[in-house]
Amino acid sequence: MAVMVAVAACSSGGGAEPDPSAAAPTASSRSAAVTSAAPPATSPTPGTAQTATSSPSPHQLELPRGGRKVFPRYRLVGYAGLTGAATLGRLGTGPLDQRVAELEKRAPSYRAGRDILPVLEVIATVVQASPGRDGTYRVRINDDQIKTYLRAARRHRALLLLNIQPGRSEFLPEMKAYRKWLTEPDVGIALDPEWAMDPGQVPGRAYGHTTGAELDRVAAYLSDLTQAHDLPEKVLVYHQVARSVVRRESRLRPHPGVAAIKSVDGLGPPGPKVTTYRAVNRTTPTFVHAGFKLFFTEDRRNHGRLMSPREVLALHPPPEYVMYE
Repeated sequence: MAVMVAVAACSSGGGAEPDPSAAAPTASSRSAAVTSAAPPATSPTPGTAQTATSSPSPHQLELPRGGRKVFPRYRLVGYAGLTGAATLGRLGTGPLDQRVAELEKRAPSYRAGRDILPVLEVIATVVQASPGRDGTYRVRINDDQIKTYLRAARRHRALLLLNIQPGRSEFLPEMKAYRKWLTEPDVGIALDPEWAMDPGQVPGRAYGHTTGAELDRVAAYLSDLTQAHDLPEKVLVYHQVARSVVRRESRLRPHPGVAAIKSVDGLGPPGPKVTTYRAVNRTTPTFVHAGFKLFFTEDRRNHGRLMSPREVLALHPPPEYVMYE
């Protein structure tokens, strides 16, 4: 993500409990169409989790299109952004449902032997050029906005990812602010460490970074949530535009119930993008799945072009998450 915008509506830290009008998917409902008329989702109570099995019971929560594990069944294909902010990605252009319908038409080209799971990656914590009252250089969208995205995701049986650009805050406290949403079975997290500032740094004037240890703390927190609430696997994406953005990556460890994905975010025409993909993936831990980002605007500048699905799938390793911004 390479552009900052001001966001007027920010969370007060409280807000209503999640009450999207479409039900969370369960083993008994996965084959039915998800509509806004379905009953509200009910999350399991902490401490009453059942042991996950390969054949979920009728009452176990599942991923939007069935099952409890993301890979190897699915390839994720997503749009990123924030409604009303066109500079932040495709989701910011036009009506939300039109964008999701467009995504569903684009995604089948990436099947290559897998089922497709659409993704809405919504920028929930948005970096800012000014410090704000708390000096963190970030704001959060509010609960009503998140609820709107979750309803749209459920109408299309898609996964919702809450993207965090932390500014001078940190990933773990930002993620904890969305805990009530993360107890839903179809909500995961995406981290944007190029916007993670050290003390004294200002977004847009310095390049951010994170560490494998910080990513590991995030993964451990998600793992605890999945076990406490008997949830299907949680998707954890971390975006990386250069090798320096994630330091000591080997300190990220696998955690039960967490599907970790590294999305390589190289900009420009195919040649430089492929070079970046290869370079950044040299340090990827073996358990982390490959992701690749395409930019509708930046990749086409200076007579460039958008890579085709065939070219993307020919990358090594083949991306298991393809995201358009």
